[in-house]
Amino acid sequence: MPVKGLGLRTKSMLALLLACVLALLPAGLLGWKILEGIRQHFGEAYASNLTELKRQTILAPVLRDLALSRRLAGSLLTRQWLIDEDDLDKKRLFFSEAEAYRQDLGDHAYFVANAQSQYFYANDDAQAVSDQVRYVLERAKADDSWFFSTLARHEDYNINVNYDAHLKVTRVWLNVLVRDSGGLAIGVAGAGIDLTRFLADFLGSEEVGVTPMIINRSGAIQAHRDQSLIATNQAGSEARPEQLINNQLDDDGRARLKTAMLAAEATPGRVQVFYAQLGELRQLLALAYIPELKWHVLTAVDLQAAQVLDENWLQAAMIALVVLVGVLLLAFGYAVEKLLLQPVRKLQLSALAMGRGEYDISLPPAGHDELGDLSRVFGSMVRQIRDNTANLEEKVQLRTQALEAANRDMQRAHRQINDSIDYASLIQRAILPDQQLKTYLGKHHFVLWRPRDVVGGDFYVFRQEEACYLLGVIDCAGHGVPGALMTMLARSALDHAMSAVGINRPAAILSHTDQAVRGMLQHCDLPRAIATNMDAGLVVVDRLRGTLRYAGAKITLYWSDGQTVGEIKGGRRALGDRRPGEYVDSELTLRPGVTYYLATDGFLDQAGGELGYGFGNTRFAQVLLQQACLPMAEQAVAFDQVLAAYQGTYPQRDDITILSFRFD
Repeated sequence: MPVKGLGLRTKSMLALLLACVLALLPAGLLGWKILEGIRQHFGEAYASNLTELKRQTILAPVLRDLALSRRLAGSLLTRQWLIDEDDLDKKRLFFSEAEAYRQDLGDHAYFVANAQSQYFYANDDAQAVSDQVRYVLERAKADDSWFFSTLARHEDYNINVNYDAHLKVTRVWLNVLVRDSGGLAIGVAGAGIDLTRFLADFLGSEEVGVTPMIINRSGAIQAHRDQSLIATNQAGSEARPEQLINNQLDDDGRARLKTAMLAAEATPGRVQVFYAQLGELRQLLALAYIPELKWHVLTAVDLQAAQVLDENWLQAAMIALVVLVGVLLLAFGYAVEKLLLQPVRKLQLSALAMGRGEYDISLPPAGHDELGDLSRVFGSMVRQIRDNTANLEEKVQLRTQALEAANRDMQRAHRQINDSIDYASLIQRAILPDQQLKTYLGKHHFVLWRPRDVVGGDFYVFRQEEACYLLGVIDCAGHGVPGALMTMLARSALDHAMSAVGINRPAAILSHTDQAVRGMLQHCDLPRAIATNMDAGLVVVDRLRGTLRYAGAKITLYWSDGQTVGEIKGGRRALGDRRPGEYVDSELTLRPGVTYYLATDGFLDQAGGELGYGFGNTRFAQVLLQQACLPMAEQAVAFDQVLAAYQGTYPQRDDITILSFRFD
């Protein structure tokens, strides 16, 4: 059943849709590039502004606490008491002044440690205000290394994120050196900012794709959402590898970070922006330096995840574009239907009616456009077809009558030819010595005779004189009727030769037959394309002497006892060939249990198998080994089955004849 194709309406809509896609595709790619550029531009601005905001967020409160810590460390009362720690009046005055500082500090927490006694004092809101020693600092303890490291430094202060095991708090400590009038470090004083509050103020709300952090000048992380990455006690020990920002960057990213840090330290008021591979993502990094704290504020932005742009307008634009394309498709579809499809559909209906033989049809009104021209031409074509059809029907009727008469004559001639060929087949079979072979050889022979057509060019002979038998096969050139006619000529020449030279000399019979055939045809003006040669093989069996004499023209005599296969090849030239051939008698001793075979080339050349090759001598010899010991009737069936199995679906190429016999 034929499948109905797409209609014009569908094709036109698909064409418009394809045009829209082809137009929108480059526009979409260009828009996407522009959008990515906008996203990158706004992403850089967003990262820069956010970094500056974070910088200002931590700068004001930390600077305020740092300024108060430096004033506390530089106070005269602080220095006097640390020099004479056992003086109770100086101690009372110091703690009275320190309490005033504590009230002004952001987390209401301060500390002071004496370099000489290594006593540590601290007060905050978590416990009652006290002027007693909280604990004694020891140089051997890793938790106290910050104190001794601060004393050993030349800088006036440092900022350290550390967990105080004695106070059981984690804070951002502002460590300020207390120096005497000679500049000698006599202690450390400062304030502590609660790390949780500090991180909450710094990080703010968790924005998707945005990771703010603080790193010091060596790259150790001082603030991060993941507190396990924060490097604590930087004043006294080294950070772990995962707490260094450099270990999270690739080689190119580390080089870019180093360059950005140097630039930020040189110009603290500017934010440095660059791209780097941070972890598994390529991100936009913005860096700003706080010289007062010796910290860098670093913001990492994943432009693919962060909400840098408000995408609501993009969604609205996409919806508007889809609606616009839909409206265009509907409008185009209506216009195509009205202006094109309706007239074309009317023409289609008219064409279908004309295909059914209905020529009285109505056509759409002819306008002044291409469809109008088509309608006028179609109407003219309908009139011409109607007139031509009427004339054609009359001619067809006359031609049909003449064709029927010619067909009857041809059928009559064909029957005559077939009858002649069938009669020729009967005549050809009648000259074959089947009855004589049955009479003299009986079950000791079999014949496989299979013409390619009704009649063929192969035949076999048998003649008996006293105790001698002559058996032979002849393969005349050609098939069908020409081959059958050649068999008549060949049989006549062969009979004449046997009568002239007897049956005991097969080579002489072949030579005499060759001369007879040449004599019959020498006065005939035959075309070169017509072949008149023939292959032959003759065997004379002398029962009294127990010998077999053979001569052949391009036909081989085979024999086998089931263990070995032997052969005698015939002469190289066929009978009636362009040049006369030489034929020689070959004599063998008859052996019991040995079967002899004469075969024309039709069997050996038959195409078959997987590749369509000829049956061939090798395969034929294998069949002889397998079948030679079987009774002759079974051998006939076996040869027929082997040939049919090998031939398969391939057509028969040539006439096939096998004459086989044995004598016990």
